[in-house]
Amino acid sequence: MTDDKHEQASPQVAKDQVAKEKDTVSRRDFLRWSGIAGLSATAAAWLPDVAAAVASSVGHATGAATGLSAFGGKAEPVPLNVLATPIRPPAVPLAVRQPYLSSWLPSTLLPGTSPEFWQGSKTGMAGIIRIDGTSYLFMGDPKLALTVPDGNHGKTHTLQDFPHALDQTALRMTPTRSRFELQGGGVGLVVEFLSPVEPGDLRRQSIPMSYVTVTASSIDGRSHHVQLYLDITGGWASGEDEQQITWAPVHSKGIQAWAVELKTPTPLSEQKQFAAWGTVVWATGERDGLTFESGEDTKVRGRFVEHGKLSNRNDTDYRSIDDRWPAFGLSVDLGQLEGSAVATEFIIGQVRTPSVSYMGKPLRPLWTRYFDAWQDMLAFFHADATAAAQRAGSLDARITRDARVTGGTTYEGLCTLALRQAYGGTELVEGPDGEPWAFLKEISSDGNVSTVDVVYPASPVWIYLDPAYLRLLLAPLLAYAEKGGWPEKFAEHDLGSAYPNAAGHNDGKEEDMPVEESGNMLIMVAAYLRRTSAPEAAAFARMHYRILRQWAEYLSANLPDPGFQNQTDDFAGSIAHSVNLALKGIIAVAAMWQIATAANQGEDAARYESLARQYVAYWTKHAQDPSDQHLDLTYDGSGGGDNTWGTLYNAFADRLLGTDLVPERVRKEQAAWYARMSNAFGLPLQVPHSYAKSDWELFTAAWLSDFPIAQQLVDRVYAYANTTPDRVAFSDLYSTVTSHRVAFEARPVQGGIFAPLALRAKM
Repeated sequence: MTDDKHEQASPQVAKDQVAKEKDTVSRRDFLRWSGIAGLSATAAAWLPDVAAAVASSVGHATGAATGLSAFGGKAEPVPLNVLATPIRPPAVPLAVRQPYLSSWLPSTLLPGTSPEFWQGSKTGMAGIIRIDGTSYLFMGDPKLALTVPDGNHGKTHTLQDFPHALDQTALRMTPTRSRFELQGGGVGLVVEFLSPVEPGDLRRQSIPMSYVTVTASSIDGRSHHVQLYLDITGGWASGEDEQQITWAPVHSKGIQAWAVELKTPTPLSEQKQFAAWGTVVWATGERDGLTFESGEDTKVRGRFVEHGKLSNRNDTDYRSIDDRWPAFGLSVDLGQLEGSAVATEFIIGQVRTPSVSYMGKPLRPLWTRYFDAWQDMLAFFHADATAAAQRAGSLDARITRDARVTGGTTYEGLCTLALRQAYGGTELVEGPDGEPWAFLKEISSDGNVSTVDVVYPASPVWIYLDPAYLRLLLAPLLAYAEKGGWPEKFAEHDLGSAYPNAAGHNDGKEEDMPVEESGNMLIMVAAYLRRTSAPEAAAFARMHYRILRQWAEYLSANLPDPGFQNQTDDFAGSIAHSVNLALKGIIAVAAMWQIATAANQGEDAARYESLARQYVAYWTKHAQDPSDQHLDLTYDGSGGGDNTWGTLYNAFADRLLGTDLVPERVRKEQAAWYARMSNAFGLPLQVPHSYAKSDWELFTAAWLSDFPIAQQLVDRVYAYANTTPDRVAFSDLYSTVTSHRVAFEARPVQGGIFAPLALRAKM
């Protein structure tokens, strides 16, 4: 950003402005807003056991203090501390399936808190349960309009606050699900949000919908008459409350749905990070006892509370989101509940055609290959609910098992937070030639399309879980460089300045990161080749060999010293003679050795191997600090770099690709140094700052997985995520001293949490 008022703001005023800002923040410019203090001598001296004590004191509990509440004349325990396992999320992922279906709960408690889009605007969703005629809130923060005596001198009055709520007893997180457990009135309620992740299944992964399943059961041995109500509001359609919306009930193939749209859509554009076109879908299966209604939110909810059902009427007074706040209710009468639990499934989605544009050509969402209309997709998704839950259970079990073996329950907690966030920043489309492509939005920082240095830190999740998905993310980046008009010899930074328009940068004007992005592309391609079949690896390497070799030649001409260049941590500024950046470039040259081998280019393979070994010898000699305790930020301490240090996260690729370039002496030295320099919530990214990047913390833990510092880093990032007071979708940039978010939220870079698991992936 270049706004003068930001340039002139005092550090504290600017810091406050960052905290309030809900729109995209430039990665390069956030630092001068933040006012974060440098790493002090006191902070740097925190002992390793401090973070362990912090994690122990705030970790997920084994029990909860209780009080008493009377339900049906019977005293039942009410938890005073809600159990959250295996982690207390900064914000709970609810419906997180693609960049525009991204709803989160900025709290641990489901009743009393309104869900939000990742940038903070309300994605209104309310849940009410009626038990034997008494209504209880179980989701959201709705208001009611009831005609009741309310102390208004004997006159009827509108009651706005909800008088009763269920008690939430637990929040249980898995990589694909958020499960809230509640109780009251003799009834237990489970509300589960499932955002499926479907590795290897493009049809299902392309569906931009998510499940909400509500399961009710009697818990006191008595029979109870139970009715459910859930709604959404117009806030799912836009972050601008003054936007005019329209809506309609849809009856199709055994499903009752609401379809909500902007009155004047603007395809392929955004409004406050929302898609300014498309349809929000809110649905449930048709069944006995189902009723529906649209209208002013307080009145629709009030009707359910008074009557236990809705009117089956549609309010056709279309208006703005903030004009009597239109709500779209669905109600189900479950009848008498006795022994068996009864589940009711709801579906929330956001469908758009086209999805994105590429070089001016609109691209259709991939789901249109499999379904003629969104109603057909909705019917399939509804029918697939049971099987989807089973697949999600198997995937959750796999990730949980692998995470526990790799880094214990704290690592399990981090993987649980990261999976949906990583996949939810992407979406599948039909490319220009009809082949599947995947695009990624750089959420909450620059908003760019498929930013290479965002795809790269996110890539471990796909290297571990779904290498073919990584190939689909690489496809448009490779295509643009090969035939899309990118004019430079190095790799592009992104495919477009503003999602969803991949307009490219044919004039060459972008945020150049020549060594960074060229290195990222070569490393990701080599990682993919190592995790696919030999025939596919050979074909892929030969298909893209020309552009990959071009990037490798650029690196060869600019190494072993990259000079003065920008790099992925652009908020810290460009840097000359960077030790960390140089290492990425050197490993990328070694990656080209592997690519050339796969393409049967033996002469090139031998040359790139030789160059990589020459360069790393130079690197090892010139990166060392005079103290012989650690590596410096810059070669030979240039620019005042003596006695400086940083997180050498780029060494992760050396282990990922098995290039074994970094000497063991360096690994031991850095591991010991990092153990001394860590703060309560992690290892600072570089001096003189106290902030860290959670993705780079886990890259470093993976690189040093056979040293104690690896588990220490995992535990301290967990301590941050588990305790941060900033209730936003898992931020990757935070203070290692205070656990406060510094900037960013909901970014797909949290796929980097899977770096230790990426090393376990079969090759």
